[in-house]
Amino acid sequence: MTSITQEAGNRHTAGHYQHESPALGSARQNRYTNPVNTVSADRSRVFITDAIMNGLPPHIAQIIAGHRDINVTLGYKAIYPDEAIQAHLAFLARRRSLRPSEEYRVPTDAEWAEFLGHFERRKVATGLCGRAYSTPCIHENACLRCSMHWPDPAQRTRIVEIRDNLIDRIAEADREGWLGEVEGLNISLAGANDKLAQLDRRSPTTTTVDLGMPSRQR
Repeated sequence: MTSITQEAGNRHTAGHYQHESPALGSARQNRYTNPVNTVSADRSRVFITDAIMNGLPPHIAQIIAGHRDINVTLGYKAIYPDEAIQAHLAFLARRRSLRPSEEYRVPTDAEWAEFLGHFERRKVATGLCGRAYSTPCIHENACLRCSMHWPDPAQRTRIVEIRDNLIDRIAEADREGWLGEVEGLNISLAGANDKLAQLDRRSPTTTTVDLGMPSRQR
């Protein structure tokens, strides 16, 4: 087996190019040092960015650039925060141009009062209702069943009382044979337990550990 060292390789390379003309040698060196040849990736980035920004579909840019994966092409596209902002503003402008113009008029005093009153009417005994404006209550005001109900930590005792009352009512319904009511009460009981679990997750828990009195080692 023949072992070729780096020094021998350098001598071979020097001997290979020793008979070339000065012009050819200069061209060979410029292949690696000429900025025009070393910034081809930067020129591709500028081209792909400008092309896509001016409406060229990314998959067409992929074909032009000769990339096998479109993610490589998208990686060449430079994205700036201002571009994202301008694109979002343009999207809003297009949406508004398609919607009725009367939706963007200044609301009347009565409409504004109705809108503010919407949030006042979302206060319930055990917390707040977060359902959207001008939407009905799908649980017929059984708030503990609703996922949009936000329980108030100050009302935990009230929710515990409701939970305990539901347990007693379920036992009574079972005893009296009111099977049609048991199912609904069980749903409310599950909702009450879920609200209590939400409060437990939101409340920081502190645990005191008794380490005892230190003793002197002899």
